[in-house]
Amino acid sequence: MPTLNLFTNVPVDAVVASDILRDATKAVAKIIGKPESYVMILINGGVPIAFAGTEEPAAYGELISIGGLGPSVNGKLSSTIAEILETKLSVDSARFYIKFYDVQERKYLQIFFMGSNIKHLKSFLHLG
Repeated sequence: MPTLNLFTNVPVDAVVASDILRDATKAVAKIIGKPESYVMILINGGVPIAFAGTEEPAAYGELISIGGLGPSVNGKLSSTIAEILETKLSVDSARFYIKFYDVQERKYLQIFFMGSNIKHLKSFLHLG
């Protein structure tokens, strides 16, 4: 269940948001290797952000996934999401960073999907 939270200080209208949501969903699913039906993307535009001492266009992201992450995947995701933000919002890739959380090993975390604890859905999520 990959979830990508994006925050930017650039105002995002509905059309641009829809484009970003579509493109980011496809990218996350393809790069992590999970079906698009499991991917959630949130975009928060117009958020006050200062980066490197200025309020020029910038963005921050957090990607949370149950498995599927690692140095190679994270690098591909980072550059792909940066490219989407640069194309759609004119956020320079040098003013974007993303934090990755792989929660596969976190025993205390509970995630629910369709009313069931995710641990009961491991085969559904192709986790073994």
